[in-house]
Amino acid sequence: MKKILTILALCLTCSGAFAQTTAQPTGGNPQRMAQMAQQLQSRFASANTTQDGKLTRQQAAAAMPMVARHFDEIDTAKAGYVTLPQIEAFLQQRAAAH
Repeated sequence: MKKILTILALCLTCSGAFAQTTAQPTGGNPQRMAQMAQQLQSRFASANTTQDGKLTRQQAAAAMPMVARHFDEIDTAKAGYVTLPQIEAFLQQRAAAH
């Protein structure tokens, strides 16, 4: 779990998804990593206006611009929507590439 949160924190920092709150590196701070994971979940929940656990391209564009920019990469099944686990997997892949 710690490794996933570290990857998430690194990716969120480098992606600019939370630029306003990630100006400083997390330095492995577990509390900060948990906060960033919570922010991702919260932003997803806010963007998911239909509350079905799926973000359409339009929902992502309105509330999660980084997800919208990479929508086709995240929607690997080409279903027309993305889920939180898909976004997390994409972020992990990006972090591993950095």
